[in-house]
Amino acid sequence: MLTKIARACYDVNMDENNITEQPRRRSDGEQTHQTILDRAVKLASIEGVNQITLGRLAQATGVSKSGVYAHFKSKERLQMEIIEAAGEIYEREVIEPGLQAPEGLPRLIKLYESFLSYVEREIFPGGCFFAGLISEFDAQSGPVHEAVIAGHREWEGLVVSLIQDAQQRGEIDSGVEPAFLVFQLDAVKDHANFLYTLYRDPAWIERGRQAISRIVTQVSAT
Repeated sequence: MLTKIARACYDVNMDENNITEQPRRRSDGEQTHQTILDRAVKLASIEGVNQITLGRLAQATGVSKSGVYAHFKSKERLQMEIIEAAGEIYEREVIEPGLQAPEGLPRLIKLYESFLSYVEREIFPGGCFFAGLISEFDAQSGPVHEAVIAGHREWEGLVVSLIQDAQQRGEIDSGVEPAFLVFQLDAVKDHANFLYTLYRDPAWIERGRQAISRIVTQVSAT
């Protein structure tokens, strides 16, 4: 899902702002750049992408504003790199582990378990980065809003395909509407993310697991 959000944000804004690719940084500069970016991603998960400016990041990292500018050149580039980096983390922590499970129903279950685990392990201190991004940009217009829509549709398409595969294998009732099942499962995972982030109580993650298990049991073709 989220590499598409990141790539779309990056590509659209590159076109709109006519920003050329930066020359390759030296290895020592790359390490500093990554350290600053890691901090920016964590901060954005708490405060929101729109709040992360060059000045705010300089304040948070102790790097001079001119030093931060030397790495990112503009607020727009900084924000795009934040989203892209967050997308890579989500792919690594949620999508890839989920797709490593055996095909069919186990893969669907593992995908949602990977999400709950990623929230519980607090990969982002502000909860799921992309749940926050949707909340931040859902009522706005512009390229990030459109990219968030594209990313959500990609996620939904992935889950629908897993459900359909499980139906073809006789593991999920053929009468179940895949899009509605995605809606149910996502409602649980998103609510578990919200309440865990609010209370920092792992009981909410466990309730999420139990709710997903009950939903899956109800639609299983057994």
